[in-house]
Amino acid sequence: MKRTIPFIIAAITGFVVIGAYFIPYTQSWGDNTMIWFDILAGFAFVLGGGNLLKMNLQKVSDRRAGWGYSLITIVAFLATLFVGLSKLNVHPSESFPNHPWSGSLEEQGSPIWWTYNYLYQPLQATMFALLSFFIASAAFRAFRAKNAEATILLVTAFIVLLGRTYAGVFLTDFFTTGRSLNLSLGDFALHIPFDGLRLDKLTSTIMTVFNMAGIRAITIGIAMGIVSTSLKVLLGIDRSYLGSEEG
Repeated sequence: MKRTIPFIIAAITGFVVIGAYFIPYTQSWGDNTMIWFDILAGFAFVLGGGNLLKMNLQKVSDRRAGWGYSLITIVAFLATLFVGLSKLNVHPSESFPNHPWSGSLEEQGSPIWWTYNYLYQPLQATMFALLSFFIASAAFRAFRAKNAEATILLVTAFIVLLGRTYAGVFLTDFFTTGRSLNLSLGDFALHIPFDGLRLDKLTSTIMTVFNMAGIRAITIGIAMGIVSTSLKVLLGIDRSYLGSEEG
């Protein structure tokens, strides 16, 4: 029963939500199902916050490696939770001036607004800045012309990187508009405007044509994978989300 009933609930819910997109009569069923999902998600947030405190408190109590970071996590979590739930220093809205909690958390100058703009965003920017060094290191290892595919990748990356700088525009500025390169291979004729050989133009072509085609192909593959995985879950072929049999 611990596995069968949750599976039946998940299967019915999944098919109802899918059917709501195709059958107008069942659209209200899908809306009600999403409301229940939001309610369950709220409980999941509470459980997640409790698990966060439990794991980090154990790490601090046992003085395990990195317990200082866990202490910072606990303090930051509790402080953010307090100013968010209490709406500290948030002024009432104009529509409900007699209700202190009617104001918006995103009000400029509020503690939660200050936390987001002056703590969270700078930390996020720092993390992405550090990731750029790892990306550069990975690119250096990947862009070694060991074979034809790696050579194409190297040349394409060089064009895109240089084409997004002023140096790329300056170096290929002699490809002026009005002149063109004509290639004839039997019955096949190729007309290439010189203006299209500028690195900034080539970069735009690569990003909007070749790169976009690759992204669409990957997106279609991901969508097919999501559909197949979802059907496996809804039909009961994959029940890994229910936990192990021993549980």
